[in-house]
Amino acid sequence: MSIHSRSRSRPASVIAYRRLPRAPSPTTAASSSSVIRRSSPTLTPVPDELEAHDLPVEGTLPPELDGRYLRNGPNPRPGEAAPPHWFLGRGMLHGVRLKEGRALWYRNRWVRSETSAANTAVLHHSGRLFALIENTPPVEIDDELGTIGTYDFGGRLTTAMTAHPKVDSETGELHFFGYGPRPPHLTYHRLDPAGNLVHSEPVAVPAATMMHDFAITRNHVVWLDLPVVFDRELVGRTLPYSWSDSYGVRLGVMPKSGGPVQWFDVEPGYVFHVGHASEDAAGRVVLTAVRWGREGFTADWPTLGVRDESPAHLHEWTLDPATGTVTERALDDRGVEFYAVGANEIIKYDATSGAARTDYLGAGWRAGEAVFVPGAEATGEDEGWLISIAGHTDPAVPARLLVHDATAVEKSPVATVTLPRRVPLGFHGTWVDAG
Repeated sequence: MSIHSRSRSRPASVIAYRRLPRAPSPTTAASSSSVIRRSSPTLTPVPDELEAHDLPVEGTLPPELDGRYLRNGPNPRPGEAAPPHWFLGRGMLHGVRLKEGRALWYRNRWVRSETSAANTAVLHHSGRLFALIENTPPVEIDDELGTIGTYDFGGRLTTAMTAHPKVDSETGELHFFGYGPRPPHLTYHRLDPAGNLVHSEPVAVPAATMMHDFAITRNHVVWLDLPVVFDRELVGRTLPYSWSDSYGVRLGVMPKSGGPVQWFDVEPGYVFHVGHASEDAAGRVVLTAVRWGREGFTADWPTLGVRDESPAHLHEWTLDPATGTVTERALDDRGVEFYAVGANEIIKYDATSGAARTDYLGAGWRAGEAVFVPGAEATGEDEGWLISIAGHTDPAVPARLLVHDATAVEKSPVATVTLPRRVPLGFHGTWVDAG
């Protein structure tokens, strides 16, 4: 393995979740970032950019995996002031190139934008690659993970862009939204398969909610109008959103073509991440997501990312547009988050049967979000691979890229790639196929 350093400042039945990596909470939100770095070595930023080739592989990488796994996450540069919340650090991309059963290279690069932290997710659509964060437009990235700059779709995008856009697998269209403290607080957008912004439409909500995610089904968009709202008193101190008991809690169903929203009042809770949404034979919309209660959210929000155990749980809502009724239920009592795992385990949920399969990674390991890559000859919805980066609590132990058989997550990874460095736990990744 050769290393070069640069020290420059969804298938219905495959749902994977990660419990957040527990430590004593600090007394003030403003100190949360420094506390995170001291108490959680898996979150400590790395100080530089590396590039390494011919990475060691244990097991057998599926030869059909020909492309790049890319993952985003906060990583302030050396010398920068610690941001007041984990969500606010400057973005860093980590990438691994797989081809013909080999791990050809690893590299990490900061997102070099003066206008966006771009630290949350990676999107590949219509031949372009973007780093995303929900409070700005996207930042375009080149194939070497270098920063090109802010991208506004030919001047047509005038809002921020969510870090959780959804690709319609039948049409190739990209559905997304922007939210913010200024009206309109929520705007729905749609790209055609060629990447042209062809539709933008304000959606009326009472105030600026922190809408981190949403869902689409074959015919609908599902909105999450939940009680974490913009809080002007927190501006400059931390991420300026807080729980509001007076705001109301509802989910909305809207045609994907746009138009009126049908709202459904639900029990108080908050959702960072959706796992799955679909329409059943009766036309009802079934949404599965990780639900946070008030107590868990308000306790964890200042230092989100530190705890070994998330207070959030897998939950299901069934929305009936014909009757205007909603039913909801808890699906599991394990604390989970981030579409992936326990603190040191990866969990696969079967959304039909409710069964769960788990791979325990071992003491000290912390798993990241697992990205599903369909198999080349897949006929079943879960035939393919789950790819993730796992970090260790010992900073001297390098990170690993894990490849699991998605049909047998409970077994050990089919391949483990040892990376040339520790990789901090981050947020969301993607697979970019070479084709």
